[in-house]
Amino acid sequence: MEHVLSPATLAELRRPRPYPAVSVLTPTHRRDPYKTQDQVRLRNMVAEAKRQLEADPAVSRERRADVARHLDQALSEVDLTHAEDGLAIFAASGEHEVWSLARSVPERVVLSDTFLTRNLVSAQTAGRPFWILSLSADRATLWNGGVDRVVEERADGFPLARRVENFDPERQQRVGDQASAFREERTRQFLREADTMMSTVLREHPRPLYVTGPPAALALLDEVGSATKGAVHVPHGGLAHGTPESVWQAIRPVIETEARRNTDAVTRALETARGRREFAAGVDELWQSARDGRVRLLAVEENYRVTVRDAGDHLILAESEDLESREDIVDEIVEQCLETGADVRFVPDGALGEAEGIAGVLRY
Repeated sequence: MEHVLSPATLAELRRPRPYPAVSVLTPTHRRDPYKTQDQVRLRNMVAEAKRQLEADPAVSRERRADVARHLDQALSEVDLTHAEDGLAIFAASGEHEVWSLARSVPERVVLSDTFLTRNLVSAQTAGRPFWILSLSADRATLWNGGVDRVVEERADGFPLARRVENFDPERQQRVGDQASAFREERTRQFLREADTMMSTVLREHPRPLYVTGPPAALALLDEVGSATKGAVHVPHGGLAHGTPESVWQAIRPVIETEARRNTDAVTRALETARGRREFAAGVDELWQSARDGRVRLLAVEENYRVTVRDAGDHLILAESEDLESREDIVDEIVEQCLETGADVRFVPDGALGEAEGIAGVLRY
């Protein structure tokens, strides 16, 4: 299952395809009792997608069989053991993909000439992804971080390792000469190589970067590196050889501090916007402003969801059973704002007060 949505991957998913490109969305659960029902719900949604394919006169028999086969293959690849909060299956002629999302999605099946991507975009943004580069004298490890955990990223040359002769980290810690390993020219070259590799990662997947390691390693990286210049330093050794849990426990306080700063900054920006009459709130107002490209900053509470119906010139609240309802209007607003260059921030529930879940700063 896929987790990381890069700009190149998103562009590929949005590429027009011969009809039908099938998108199957379903919420999933991390814990029981609902977790055990996810497999049944998912099979039912795939069956519904096949039913719609069968009933669509615009789909030829050959293409229907091809897409249905890819739906079955995608279903067989789903691993709900480590389920997050949502799942997306994309299937078209000759291809399929399965995406696990750290944000809930509405149950829906969509047949179109493109895949439905707005839920992926919103989930990626809400997950506040970040990178962690952990350094030692003989290893550089890359970690992929999200809201509540990190996993090792084995790509783009990582982990990077080198053989260090007569290198004994435990002895160096005992006798106090750990910094000497970072005065060697070979170590400088090693960290410079790690920095170059990190630049490739950041170019393809731009996101905040944290660097962990002994103080001597962080100082040397600042001296020889360029891509990591703007990273947040976390002086903590041993994580290049550590476990995901040890890395998460070390980085968690830093992430939480950054999150509080982010929320405070968003709150101040919204208050300033009120005084300048650049403030907007509510899905109806922000839906229109987003379509007009007027939103400069969008703030969304993490679990805010609302179901609406398009009444033409505005949105009205609706029940999810309404055939014309739009359960993922918040995700649609998020995607539209990102498309027009807005800064989108997710904040804790209740942080927006009277704005009731969603607010923004307008450009004009």
